[in-house]
Amino acid sequence: MLTLRALSPIFEHANPDIKLRWIVQEENVLRQRQTIDVATRSGIFDVVTTSSFEVPIWSRLGLIRPIRPPASYAINDLLPPIRAAVSRGGHLYAGPFYGESSMIYYRKDLFHRAGLSMPQQPSWPFIYKAAARLHDPGNGIYGLCLRGKAGWGENTAVLTAMANAYGARLFDMRWQPQFTSPAWISTLTDYVAAVRTTGPPGASSDGFNEMLALFASGKCAIWFDATVAAASLSDPRTSAVAGTVGFAFAPDHGYSKKSNWLFVWALGVPSGARHPQEAERFVEWATGPEYQELLARDRGWEHVPPGTRTSFYANRAVAAQPYSPIVLRSINSADPSRPSVLPVPYQGVQYAAIPEYQALGTQAGQAFSAAAAGVTSPLDAAKTAQAGAERLMAGRRR
Repeated sequence: MLTLRALSPIFEHANPDIKLRWIVQEENVLRQRQTIDVATRSGIFDVVTTSSFEVPIWSRLGLIRPIRPPASYAINDLLPPIRAAVSRGGHLYAGPFYGESSMIYYRKDLFHRAGLSMPQQPSWPFIYKAAARLHDPGNGIYGLCLRGKAGWGENTAVLTAMANAYGARLFDMRWQPQFTSPAWISTLTDYVAAVRTTGPPGASSDGFNEMLALFASGKCAIWFDATVAAASLSDPRTSAVAGTVGFAFAPDHGYSKKSNWLFVWALGVPSGARHPQEAERFVEWATGPEYQELLARDRGWEHVPPGTRTSFYANRAVAAQPYSPIVLRSINSADPSRPSVLPVPYQGVQYAAIPEYQALGTQAGQAFSAAAAGVTSPLDAAKTAQAGAERLMAGRRR
């Protein structure tokens, strides 16, 4: 976003009738402020940073405008799951500028030294066993790094993705929360055991950024997290282990689902926007092929936000990266409408795209974090998450 802001005078020069005024805020503040603006149609923002979580909700409520880009936008170049995540009824409701799934990162040198070989498509039992073997806290190496920081977009996202592979789901078809189901309890039990026996100290307070720093500094043997980290971990300017990083698909657990999630950041135009036509022109430019090519020329392909367009992965420099095929297949195989082996009433892989979920996921994340810290048991954490979810969902089920 900072790069987009720096390059946006190019758009203003080509569109002299438009003047951009940027408002940059911390993510939690941003979400709260723009959600209020969008819901009340107050028109403070003409363009908002939105995601695959909000778009299905806002589009259904008529709070965000459909985008009808010109042919030059090359809408068919968007990866199908990415396009579907920000569309409704066949209409695009936001321009995606970044997409991600999840994958396994591992230290090839540590695996070689231990006589281990990482399968390209590992299972969770293999990951746990390898982590236990590689765990060497005396030398500052932790077997498996998993987010423990509470939050619907932090530890709950990781655990929901894991739970899908275990055969679990967030809700049944009657919107009854499922945190105390055997599959969820099994997920939580294995997660807590892994965090407490093979994770870094204080993992219950660590989120994506902290785990990224740990792996990049050589402290993690295995890490399960977002595909966005691949480029950073492969760059010697930002990673002390750049030459030894291996990549594998998100693990499964014997069912038909892997733990690969799908998340999309996008730009949308609220229904209350005061300058909707001008706003749509900016969204089309900032998320279209013209900007992608501009950014590649100006900063290099490694600085182009990944995960949205087929043409990005067709580029020779991108395709040559060892992680690119895994990232592309992980995104393309994620199915927000069928995230679990069981039927679900919601859309979303590592979340449910419903208004109640932010509070529900955050409350559950607090219970999960407490279990990871050893304050409570996995079973008690599941019961706490279940009780909180039932309270929040009581109105929907009536």
